[in-house]
Amino acid sequence: MMMHRRLFQLFWGLGLYGFSMALMLRANLGLDPWDVLHQGMAPRLGLSFGMTVNLVGAIVLLLWWPLRQRPGIGTVANIFVIGTAVDLSLMLLPTPDGYAMRAAWLGAGIVLNGIAGGAYIGAGLGPGPRDGLMTGFCRRTDMPVKWVRTGIEIGVLAIGWLLGGTVGAGTVLYAVSIGWIVHHALPLFRIDVPERPAMA
Repeated sequence: MMMHRRLFQLFWGLGLYGFSMALMLRANLGLDPWDVLHQGMAPRLGLSFGMTVNLVGAIVLLLWWPLRQRPGIGTVANIFVIGTAVDLSLMLLPTPDGYAMRAAWLGAGIVLNGIAGGAYIGAGLGPGPRDGLMTGFCRRTDMPVKWVRTGIEIGVLAIGWLLGGTVGAGTVLYAVSIGWIVHHALPLFRIDVPERPAMA
């Protein structure tokens, strides 16, 4: 029963994460660093935005090998579910009219993104490929998370911007708010898994 609950939370969290990304895309006011990269790469690869998200996730997962990271169910599901949810959401969501509506969609997208992140991380079934890349680098280099995470985010943002991804007010707003939202959402969704009794 516990595993069923964790899997349910994992998949609705990943689905909501994809939907929140679609809201930010439709708002067209700036994306988070990884989505700037995805948006810049998509037309060059001839893929939809969502399929680009999935492909990049799979490539990042390959980088775990030299870092000796072990993926979980959530890691693999992340690769397939988020990008697919983005594409399905983009098919259903209209383009908002007017700056006020676009700003509202951006705000909703960022808040839902943080809640979704807290949900799928709280399920405890494995980090996403990009998060695992960060923790793997930290463990292998003994560098603090703040420097590794910042370096990765700046790197993918710069590459995505050069490829034509959308950088704007939403990029800055996401950067300064997402950590706070996830920080407060995670305790609400964290599922404590009871430890197995030690074998005699």
